[in-house]
Amino acid sequence: MDEKAEELSAVIAEIRQRVRARNANGSAGDVSLPDLMPLLHARDAADAKVASIGTVNPRPRGLVNSLVQTVKRLVARALDWHVREQVEFNRAVMACVQSTLEALAETNRSITALSARIHDASNQTRSELQTFRDETHGLRLEAQELKDIRLRWSEWHVHWEKTLADTEIQFLRSVAELQNSFHYRVTVMDSQHREQIKAQHTDFEQALARSIDEIQKRVWTSLDEIQKRLWDDLARLRGEYDAVVHSELRVLRQKMSSARPAEQVISHVAAPASGFDGIDWLRFADRFRGSEADIKQRQQIYVTRFRHAAGVLDLGCGRGEMLEVLRDSGIPARGVDSNADSVAVSTAKGLDVEQADLFTYLGSLPDSSLGGIVCCQVIEHLPRERVPELVRLAHAKLRSGALFALETPNPECLAIFATHFYIDPTHRHPIPPALAGFYLEEAGFGRIEIERLSPALDTIPSLAALPEAFRKEFFGGLDYIAFAVKLG
Repeated sequence: MDEKAEELSAVIAEIRQRVRARNANGSAGDVSLPDLMPLLHARDAADAKVASIGTVNPRPRGLVNSLVQTVKRLVARALDWHVREQVEFNRAVMACVQSTLEALAETNRSITALSARIHDASNQTRSELQTFRDETHGLRLEAQELKDIRLRWSEWHVHWEKTLADTEIQFLRSVAELQNSFHYRVTVMDSQHREQIKAQHTDFEQALARSIDEIQKRVWTSLDEIQKRLWDDLARLRGEYDAVVHSELRVLRQKMSSARPAEQVISHVAAPASGFDGIDWLRFADRFRGSEADIKQRQQIYVTRFRHAAGVLDLGCGRGEMLEVLRDSGIPARGVDSNADSVAVSTAKGLDVEQADLFTYLGSLPDSSLGGIVCCQVIEHLPRERVPELVRLAHAKLRSGALFALETPNPECLAIFATHFYIDPTHRHPIPPALAGFYLEEAGFGRIEIERLSPALDTIPSLAALPEAFRKEFFGGLDYIAFAVKLG
C-alpha cells in the first residue's frame, strides 16, 4: 500500500509540474511568480454554481417527489424572465475571469521567458567576464616575462660588452702573433726557396752535363750505326754480287752440260729429271711462285704459330723467305735445301742454310732436338711412298709439344689443277688435306688443324659468278697448311 501511495504521489507531482509548466506558475529564476491555483479553484466553484442555476434539487423517488419536481420546474420557468439577465451576467463575469486567468498565465510565461533570456545573458556575461579575467591574467604573466627578459637582456648586454672587449683584445694579440709568425715563415720560405733554386741550378748543370755526354754518346752511336749499316750494305751488295756471279757460273755450267752427255742422277728427294737440268729454277720461282716480298707477306701466318718455338728447321727453304720472316720476328731458325743455287742465294742473305738431302739431313739430327719444323711446298715433289717417311722422321726429331707445319697445294680446289699445280713440271701428285691429316695421325701427331690459304677468287675473279656455297666447296683455298703437335 505504501508503494502504491508513493507511486500515486509521484504521478500527482509530475502532473502538478506539467500543469505549472503549462500555466507558468512557480518561479522564473530568482523571481517568484504568483500562484494562480487558488484563483482557478474559485473559478471552478463559481462555474459549478453558475451551472446549477435553474436546476431542481434531487429528491428521493416517489409520487411526492414527482409532484414537487414538477412544481419546481413550473416555478423556474415562470421566473426565467426575472433571472435571465443575472445568469448572463454571471456567465460574462466568468468569461472575464477566464480571460484574466489566461492573461495572467501568458504574463507568467512571458516573465519566465524573459527570466530565461536574462539568465542566458547573465551566463554569457559571466563567461565573457571570465575570459576577460583569463586574458588579463595572461597579459600580466606576459608583462612579467617581458620584464624578466628585459632584466636578463640588460645583464646579458653588460656581459656581452665585456666579452666583446676581451675578444677584441685577444683578437688583436692573435693578429700580432700571426703577423710575427707570417714574417718568420716568409723569411724561412725565402731562404728555402733560394736553397731550392741553387739545388735546381746545380741539378740543371749536372743534367746538362749528362745530356751533353748522352748527345756525344748518341753521336758516336749514330756513327757506329752508320758504319754498321755501311758494312751491312756492303755485305748485301757482296751477296748480290755473289748471286750474280753464281748465276753466271750456273749459265756456264748449263752451257758446259749441254756439250756433254746427260748423267743420270738418283736422289732420295724429288730432283728435276735429266731433261730439266738446263732450267734456271730461281727465275722459274720468281715468275710462277711470286716475288720474295709476296711470299714473305703470305708467310707471316707462321710467326704467330712459332712465336715461342726455339730451333725451327725449314725443310726445302728455297730462297730463304721463311727464314727471313722468322729472323725478323726474333725466332731462331735454320734451313736445308738440295738446290745449290737456292742455298747460295740464302747464304748471301746471311741465313743459316745447308745444302743436303732432306732425309739424310733429318736422319743425322739427334732425336727430340728440334723446337719446330716447317715444310712448305715440298711434299708434292716427293714420291708417294716417301711422304709418310718424311712425316715419321719429323716426328722423331721434334721435341714433345713442338709444332710441325706442312704446306702444299690444295687438291680440294679444282682451280689448282687448271692454273697452278701443273705449271711446275717437277710436281708429282697432290696430297688431299684428309690424307695429310691421316699421315700425321699415323706418325703420332695430335691437335691437327687444317688451314686453307689463298682463295681462288682472289686470282680468278670470274669465280664470283658461281653460287657461294658451290664456290666455297670446290673453289676454296689454292693451298693449305696442316698444323700438328708432337704429343708425349
